[in-house]
Formats: sequence, structure tokens, C-alpha cells
Amino acid sequence: MRAWAVAEPGPVTGEPLRLVHRPVPVPGPDELLVRVRACGVCRTDLHVTEGDLPVRRPGVTPGHEAVGAVAGLGAAVRGFALGDRVGVAWLRRTCGVCAYCARGAENLCPRSAYTGWDADGGYAEYTTVPASFAHPLPGGLDDVALAPLLCAGIIGYRALRRAALPPGGRLGLYGFGGSAHLCAQLALAMGARVHVLTRGAAARRLALELGAASAGDAYEMPPEPLDSAILFAPVGDLVPVALRALDRGGVLAVAGIHLSDVPPLHYESELFYEKEVRSVTSNTRADAREFLTLAARLGVRATTHAYPLSTAPQALRDLAAGRFDGAAVLVNDLSQSP
Repeated sequence: MRAWAVAEPGPVTGEPLRLVHRPVPVPGPDELLVRVRACGVCRTDLHVTEGDLPVRRPGVTPGHEAVGAVAGLGAAVRGFALGDRVGVAWLRRTCGVCAYCARGAENLCPRSAYTGWDADGGYAEYTTVPASFAHPLPGGLDDVALAPLLCAGIIGYRALRRAALPPGGRLGLYGFGGSAHLCAQLALAMGARVHVLTRGAAARRLALELGAASAGDAYEMPPEPLDSAILFAPVGDLVPVALRALDRGGVLAVAGIHLSDVPPLHYESELFYEKEVRSVTSNTRADAREFLTLAARLGVRATTHAYPLSTAPQALRDLAAGRFDGAAVLVNDLSQSP
């Protein structure tokens, strides 16, 4: 098969990704072999490719928003059949026995592993996934529409929960890419007033089209104090900006796996009055199930831009440059078989 591999982490303006030939992976006893049909392009893929995240698997194939068909089953797998459509997401495996897993916080498992970072992901003709971490997918949506839901959507949902938005509350979203535009739809469906603060004009237009109450530059103050805010942009300088925008008792959730350094905070104007800062770490499988059910019921839809899988480096360059709103999705044009 053919797959993209991070040959040497570095800026995507260069050539950190190489198209390589590899054997089709053999699924382990508890794993599925998945023929990839589409794979979303996530900012975490950019962090892996550019080296913002430490190398865990040299030459790794990125991609953790993969939709595909089961093409092989390990000997111990039950409940799946050849041809089933499944989703492959970021969280790949946990130990299942530590204190965090036991209390339902498997996203904090010290031995957790991740698709496209610890193991090869979806920028390839085939990938594998432990069957217990493969997600059955709702009907009614095609592969391209589903792909961004598998990370951008799930993480946006967890971030919204971490932000503790009260019913009918005022929510600020800093950055408005793949995750934020799905999170906004959830919040709006739940009756929130949403204010989007982001650098891109196209993203601001999309926010207003989706129903945001306002859309302005990331460093501007929103038109009203916020009950909750979520920082999706990986820009530490925005942490004090968002904190100043919070009302008393407000919560800021930082949703990225990578964030540039946060400047010193001014206690009186940015933290006093019981404001809180919370991080968001991956997700649980329960988060994924809850979000996919909610998304189907509420009609949450990703704004997508399809790229051939053969042009994955260009999709990452466009993501880094902010050249599209919503989410990019790679469609597998490497496989010639049906």
C-alpha cells in the first residue's frame, strides 16, 4: 500500500511528509484492518508533522479522523463484519486498569496511545484500530461529512463540557476552525449565545452564517461579558485576552494539545472573581458516543473542503496558512480497488 510518513518533522512549507510504500498492516488479535475512504485533517496532524509534539513513532503516518470499511478482523474480534463502516479516532488504546480508567477518566490514562502519533493513522490506504476503540457511525452522512466529527467534533464536545456553559449562557470561541465550528453548532442548538473571535475573515463569515451573535478579531473584546470561553487557537497570548472577556465566575477551557507559552497573568483583571482556567485532554469513548448521538439528533454538520489523499501536504499547508474555513478532508485516491 501507499502511505504518507513524517520523514523528518519540520515546517510544512518544506517536505516533512513523504509518500512511501509499505506492506498492508496485519491487524492484531483484537484489532480491525480498515480500508480508509476519507480522513479529516486535524491541527494535531500539523503538530505531529512539524515537530511541535515529540516523536513517538519515527516515520509515523498521521491522521486520526478516518472513515473506512472493515477489511480484516483479528482472531479475537467480535461484533464486526467485513465491510462495516467504522470511524478511527485519536484515542487508540488505554490500559483499562489504572485509577483513571477505573473512574471513567480513560483520557488521563498514563499508558494511553494515540492514532497518528503512537501508531500509524489514516493518511494511508489502510490502517488498523483496536476493535474496542473503533466507532460505529450514524447513517445519513457520507464519509467526508463524518470524518471531522471523529476528532474535531468529539474534542469540541468535551471542551464545551469542560467550559461549564450554563443554560442559555454566553460563550466565546477563540479560533474558528474544524473543532470550533462544530462546537458552535452544539452550543447554539442548546440555546447559547455564541461570540466568535478569530483572525480569518472567511471563518468570521462562516460563524455568522451558522448563527453566531457576533464575530470579531481574536484580540478584540466581545460585545458582552462571557460565561464561558474555549480557546481552540494554539496561541498562548490569547489566554489573558480570553480571561479578561469572562464575567465573574467564568470558565476558560483550553482545547488544544499544543499551546505556545502563556504570558504572565494579572491576578486582579484576569483571574480574580473566581475565574477558572481548565485544560482539555483528549476524550473518552463515552464522549465520542455521546457526541455522535447528539450530532445526529441536532443536525450538526461540518463545513468541509475535500482534497485527494495524494495531496495531503498541500492540505496541511493550507491549514497552517488558514486558507479555508471549516475542515479539510482527504479522500483516498491512492487505492484503485473498490
